[in-house]
Amino acid sequence: MPEHRALSIAEVSARTGLSRDTLRWYESEGLIPRVPRDSAGIRRYDDATVTMIDLLVRLRRTGMPVARMRDFVTMVEQGARTHGRRMRLLEDHREEIESRIRELVDDLDAVDRKIAHYRHLIDRGLDCAEQPVTDPDERAEQRRTGEHH
Repeated sequence: MPEHRALSIAEVSARTGLSRDTLRWYESEGLIPRVPRDSAGIRRYDDATVTMIDLLVRLRRTGMPVARMRDFVTMVEQGARTHGRRMRLLEDHREEIESRIRELVDDLDAVDRKIAHYRHLIDRGLDCAEQPVTDPDERAEQRRTGEHH
């Protein structure tokens, strides 16, 4: 069985994308258990804590409020008797994510329709009222995509 070594805060920061300050905040807020320190006082994160941080990052990125994350962590600390409640919390969150995905797909469709509209106007040399653009300089400018800001 491979031996797992504890990770430093810098290594966990690099792995999770969270800043050191955010990792310290997660600990101070009770989202992760107190992280043990080595003889030099350096935090040493074990596999279970890093796995929990990875999950919390995903939950937060998908919009779970910190209070609900804290509820989840509290249930984890209470052991197997909370499996059903943890599952329900995650199922509810999953439904919220699915709803947001549907909204994003609709939003993406609206953006795609607007892009197609502008492509149509440019390809046909039309203004927004669908009248021909007759000035060659304006027509050249119409085709210019410019820089993204």
